[in-house]
Amino acid sequence: MTYVWAFLVGGAICAVGQLFIDCTKLTPARILVGYVVAGVILGAAGLYPRLTAFAGAGAAVPLCGFGNLLAEGIRDEVTEKGLLGIFTGGLTSAAGGITAAMLFGLLASAVFRAREK
Repeated sequence: MTYVWAFLVGGAICAVGQLFIDCTKLTPARILVGYVVAGVILGAAGLYPRLTAFAGAGAAVPLCGFGNLLAEGIRDEVTEKGLLGIFTGGLTSAAGGITAAMLFGLLASAVFRAREK
């Protein structure tokens, strides 16, 4: 049943994003930023960790999960290091994902060549 909830919650998050693209004049970049900010706000309010506990990767993988990860990292670093944690917490908590994205992007650029349309 965990997989079903993950599929339904992740699908609902994606469906809302698609509705924003289809029904508004918002650009995809603004929608993506909105998802990250929503994850930060929901994480700061303590709601997003509950959603992640319920839906697992269905809530943790989308961009709002990235925003929640940043908020958790900053909160943890501020409690450990004080105000300096505001600047280091987000990067510390997301370092693994950012590194993986950069390495896979570099690998894809080495394997494939861009061509004009």
